[in-house]
Amino acid sequence: MVIAEAPEPSAGPGEVLIRNRACGLNFFDILQIEGKYQSRPEFPFTVGSEVSGEIAALGEGVEGFEIGDEVLALLDGGGYAECSVARADRTFPKPEGMSFAQAAAFPIVYQTSWFGLHDRGALQPGETVLVHAGASGVGVAAIQLAKAHGARVLATAGSAEKRRFCLDQGAEEAIDYTQPDWHERVKALTGGKGADVIYDPVGGDVFDLSTKCIAPDGRLLVIGFASGRIPSIAANRILLKNIAIVGVFWGAKRDSDSDYPAQAHRKLTELFEAGKINPPADATFSLEQAPEALAELASRRVRGKLALTI
Repeated sequence: MVIAEAPEPSAGPGEVLIRNRACGLNFFDILQIEGKYQSRPEFPFTVGSEVSGEIAALGEGVEGFEIGDEVLALLDGGGYAECSVARADRTFPKPEGMSFAQAAAFPIVYQTSWFGLHDRGALQPGETVLVHAGASGVGVAAIQLAKAHGARVLATAGSAEKRRFCLDQGAEEAIDYTQPDWHERVKALTGGKGADVIYDPVGGDVFDLSTKCIAPDGRLLVIGFASGRIPSIAANRILLKNIAIVGVFWGAKRDSDSDYPAQAHRKLTELFEAGKINPPADATFSLEQAPEALAELASRRVRGKLALTI
């Protein structure tokens, strides 16, 4: 990665130009740079899929925004920069009281977790949710959103520091999933029943053992495969416990239902302004430090999300 000068982009029809103040970092940024992601732009290209800042220009036909409005936006790349172009229908008002760093790290993980827990997981108040990788960006969002909905939240994480962080975010218990019997701990904490909803961005062995601590009629949400192994399951386990294995691909929902991101953003903004969720984005790097920031993310030492300040 290099810092280089590039022509300032211009907003086309239905687009806005944003003077960026911060950009959220995601693990798939690393995969794209390595050529391992499904989207492979031609070189040279700029990564970055979520930003916050002020609107600097409006493209033809854009309504509902004015120059100078503070916003956050979802991008198809180009976020690690001083300016970015975003579709107007994927640009949203920055919630009142939210910092630019928080706003840049807000849309992808919170929308993913909202979609997973509510649309796909049909979470009900009073149910028990088990959130794997609870100190990750999507994990923190899932903990906070489940708790805000009146669920009991258990979380897993691989270090004592991360488990304390999960408790700070609202988890009732934090479990070490590097231990081979962690699923027994989940069963013990639920009186032998298991978790009603399991939120799994890890896959691999974590997915395998999750099927042993899921409640009857439970929903196991497949968010991703951070472990590197895509698991499989024998269909008789699904049948015997009446469980559902549910895919959570927010990106496909975003692309197929153009109104969904704005609808979800409104609901998430209400929760933030009511003090029920609070995106942690304490760790920030400058734009020039993007390689160091991505190295920190790749090392899995990050709690919550990282943002570049611009």
